[in-house]
Amino acid sequence: MKLSATASNTPFEAHPEYDGQAVCVDVTPLKKSMSTYGERETFRLVFESREIRQDGKPYLVFSRGFTPSLHEKAALRSFLKQWFGRELTTAEQAEFDTESLVGRPARVSVVHSDYNGTTYANIGLIRADKSGDPLKPSGKYTRQKDRQNNGDEKFRPASNSNESGTPSDWRRVKVHVGRHTGIDLGELDRDSVELLIAKWMPSALEMPKPLKADRELIAALQQAKLALSPDEEEEDNIPF
Repeated sequence: MKLSATASNTPFEAHPEYDGQAVCVDVTPLKKSMSTYGERETFRLVFESREIRQDGKPYLVFSRGFTPSLHEKAALRSFLKQWFGRELTTAEQAEFDTESLVGRPARVSVVHSDYNGTTYANIGLIRADKSGDPLKPSGKYTRQKDRQNNGDEKFRPASNSNESGTPSDWRRVKVHVGRHTGIDLGELDRDSVELLIAKWMPSALEMPKPLKADRELIAALQQAKLALSPDEEEEDNIPF
């Protein structure tokens, strides 16, 4: 991606609180989400650290969602300035390829926050790694774009329609409750999907005679819950 300046009952294994070496292993594809300012496209940066999970893979920590902008007041511009330890050069501002960030080392401070009873790992601070012995990618992480190309993306559709008539791609089921009414489930950010799973689905499952729209959304959320299971690579996230 080239740029120019001119939420939950799903169990997560959040990255432990940490201050140390990390390395960027992914720049996620742009994804539409709703914010207080309306619909926007954002991406995240994914980092491995020296902390190792029980399965032998490094823990992952995700950046906040960034809009693809290098404007001087953009969050991405500020993040890169902290990471690089300098302002972007004129050439970088004219054209910056985010793919150049993959494999770039850093030092990060990972802090925890609580949102709706779930602990999330956040990058509280990032700076350049000047140790002379930077962390390198483990090779155990598969980039999101590669999982998508292999039909194994995080939000993958079911292979067939279910009995309730839910489309084979659960992401195309429209939400008919709450503030996201009328929006396809797949257009919501991860936290919004998890809130529907945690807050709406339990009561919906207790409905004696759910409407067709209720049945479709329940089935879609059940598929989404599986897609967001901790067996996937993306255990860490942030509540915004």
